[in-house]
Amino acid sequence: MSNNSSVMGAGSPLSEEVLAPAKTKGRFGAFIRKFCKQRMALVATCFIILLFLVGIFGPFLTPYNPDEPNYDALMTGPSAAHWAGTDEYGRDILSRLMDGTRLTLAVSLSAVMIAAVFGTIFGLLSGYYGGWLDRLIMRGSDVLFSFPDLLLAIGIVAILGPGLSNVVIAVAVFGTPSFARIIRSVTLSAKETLFVEAARSMGAKNRRIIWRHIFPETISSIIVNVSMKIGGAILAAASLSFLGMGAKTTEPDWGAMLSMGRDYLSIAPHIVYFPGIAIFLTVLAFNLVGDGLRDALDPKTKN
Repeated sequence: MSNNSSVMGAGSPLSEEVLAPAKTKGRFGAFIRKFCKQRMALVATCFIILLFLVGIFGPFLTPYNPDEPNYDALMTGPSAAHWAGTDEYGRDILSRLMDGTRLTLAVSLSAVMIAAVFGTIFGLLSGYYGGWLDRLIMRGSDVLFSFPDLLLAIGIVAILGPGLSNVVIAVAVFGTPSFARIIRSVTLSAKETLFVEAARSMGAKNRRIIWRHIFPETISSIIVNVSMKIGGAILAAASLSFLGMGAKTTEPDWGAMLSMGRDYLSIAPHIVYFPGIAIFLTVLAFNLVGDGLRDALDPKTKN
């Protein structure tokens, strides 16, 4: 009896394996309860889900062909036939906004995910190994931080050439240092914990310690930073397209639509208003979700 109780003790590996799913489920339930209390974050989440649905099924939902001109309805204002009006070629603005949702989300998400991957790797290596590697990565981050984000992106696109693929690279480059700094900070705290010291004393390799013990501690920080960075990536991509360095003017990109509509602002302001509102609401939604995730994942907040 004593042998069985010692095997199934609270600190035994078997008991930890049995209790792990329950602990995970409890943490997830606490996260859901905290997040559901953030009403604005819930509304923003619903809006983002709607955006993704429009991005996926947009080509099947648009009331008009977004690329088909209608020279009988040039720059008409919002009406029952065209809820957001038409542009300088008579194209339905609502259809172009819906079709451009996929492009906007794809560019911003791709850039942020690339920045998250490289920033996480740099942050883990910098925080865990320290020394000359830490100094090299952090000084490189300081150099990138010394430039305004948009100015750095403009410089990168000017070197690489215009195009959405280069916009993704530019936005990813200026987003990487923030991930590296955040993950480095978490790594510095995590590597001093008892379970990391125990794994190290048992002869675990550095690679295993980093990815099996330290990396899981950084996931909540990564999730929050990703949600916060998407809004900035959308603004940066739209700004580059507005300046003629991103999407082509023929593509239904929200920034390109703003750029084309500025020449007609005095006679047809709706051409600019609706893409601007779309950018504003999307960036606001991702920021609100990021705030909600940060509060829900913070262990100091009450359930």
